[in-house]
Amino acid sequence: MLIGNVGRDPEVRYLDGNSGNAKVATFTLATTERYRDRNGETRENTEWHNIVAWRGNADVVERFVKKGTQLFIEGRIRTRSWDDQTGNKRYTTEIIVDNLQLLGKKSDNPGGQQGGYQAPAQPQYAQPAQPAYSQQPAYAPQPAQRPAAPQNVAEDMPDDDLPF
Repeated sequence: MLIGNVGRDPEVRYLDGNSGNAKVATFTLATTERYRDRNGETRENTEWHNIVAWRGNADVVERFVKKGTQLFIEGRIRTRSWDDQTGNKRYTTEIIVDNLQLLGKKSDNPGGQQGGYQAPAQPQYAQPAQPAYSQQPAYAPQPAQRPAAPQNVAEDMPDDDLPF
């Protein structure tokens, strides 16, 4: 799970011509960790992540994500390797998007100026409705009766039974 800002405009490609079935969007995401060091000074550590979004997520990225957009991303980490032109083995680590949500206000989102994107509604978890009964069921426990507190505690305690 990552929350960060997009570092550059996404690059969108179609793997099967323009059929739309194999659309892929790639971009970078910057995440920043802020903490205080031993001297009490605030420090920042920014990490850059290579993000890859496929199909439906790539559609959302293409329409609404621009440089500076704040995103929440859930995904899987994948490391690939290949041989470059000089024969050296090269590696890259990417985050493959499973879930993508736009964050921030609409006015803060450079990609949201063309009408905006409303993320699918997340299920709202509420307490289940209680059935209405005209009477209390026979199995329901009766409320406990609290004993009445003594009116004058000092009169109820004998003088020679002090705890100290």
